[in-house]
Amino acid sequence: MGMSGSGGSSSAHGARRRRRAGHVMSEINVTPMVDVMLVLLIIFMVAAPMLTVGVPIEMPQTSANPLNEEKEPLTITVNQTGQVFLQETPIDVTELAPRLIAITNSGYEERIYVRGDKNVNFGQVAKVMGALSGAGFKRVALVTEQEQGS
Repeated sequence: MGMSGSGGSSSAHGARRRRRAGHVMSEINVTPMVDVMLVLLIIFMVAAPMLTVGVPIEMPQTSANPLNEEKEPLTITVNQTGQVFLQETPIDVTELAPRLIAITNSGYEERIYVRGDKNVNFGQVAKVMGALSGAGFKRVALVTEQEQGS
């Protein structure tokens, strides 16, 4: 009898060991996820300012008040060499009006901003504005930087 009691307890003890050895760990290791999230955060912090640069130009300064727009406006830029851009895409002046007509949903009442480098020939900026006006766009505005104090 003594043998069956000790044998029974050792077999029960062995069964407990087997259950623990085959036990599935239900904890989630979040360390790799945190590492990946921190790397993504750093990448986005570095990349975000580069996304808003647009076409680099030196704009003339005026004393006009800044405009507060909720949505991103349609912007045409004339850089220092006289090359024309629609948003950040280079475009020929002759293709400008048809492309804008295709883009605008509200028709000819859409606000269009024209940015020109302060060193560009004014004739090139006037040519762009003439193409817009000739196509029927009525809300064309020049964009400048706010004048810095002396």
